[in-house]
Amino acid sequence: MSTISSDIANSLGLGGGKAADKKDASLGQADFLRLMTEQLKHQDPLKPMENSAFLGQLAQFSTVQGIQDLNSSVNGFANAMASDQLLRGANLVGRDVVLPSAKLALPSEGSATGLVAAPAAGIVNFDVTDANGELVHQFSVPATAAGEVAFAWDGTDAAGNRLPAGTYGIAARHLAGSGESSVLSTYVRARVDSVSVGSDGLYLDLDGLGTAPIGYVLRVN
Repeated sequence: MSTISSDIANSLGLGGGKAADKKDASLGQADFLRLMTEQLKHQDPLKPMENSAFLGQLAQFSTVQGIQDLNSSVNGFANAMASDQLLRGANLVGRDVVLPSAKLALPSEGSATGLVAAPAAGIVNFDVTDANGELVHQFSVPATAAGEVAFAWDGTDAAGNRLPAGTYGIAARHLAGSGESSVLSTYVRARVDSVSVGSDGLYLDLDGLGTAPIGYVLRVN
């Protein structure tokens, strides 16, 4: 609204100075109408404001007001979505999920489980490593056809001794009947301990694996 005279704004207490410091820096609808009225009163009778300029000021005010209303609506919608996402994520606490990971958590009792996607029939060989990257166990699972192949590690080493609970590395390689070998991604099962909200979405706190975005979850058990 550049056509509004600064001396008119100052006379109404809407410009700079100590009086303005006590007011909101933005103009409301009532302030705009007061400025518009004063501008019409003080215009040069020999050079009255053209209709296009008057309508242009009205259009500017309507546009700014619309953007402010839209921002308020979008912010309210985003806050509601964040709250709803957190509530839905809370339903996963205590449940097992399957997600891509090169690590798996061995519980104090029982086995660590997961799956791979075999490209064809053959054998899937697994290597389990400790926190230092040392190989502690190897095992194989047959793949009768292309598709999911489930695996379970009982937590023992090559000598059959039970290893302590903790986080271990897991790697898989598919060996086809033709002798062709390929590396496979591993998907492990982990228990959700809690959920947290980050700047870019919801995160799951997984037992023994740390945190992972909720978008990584492929299956809920």
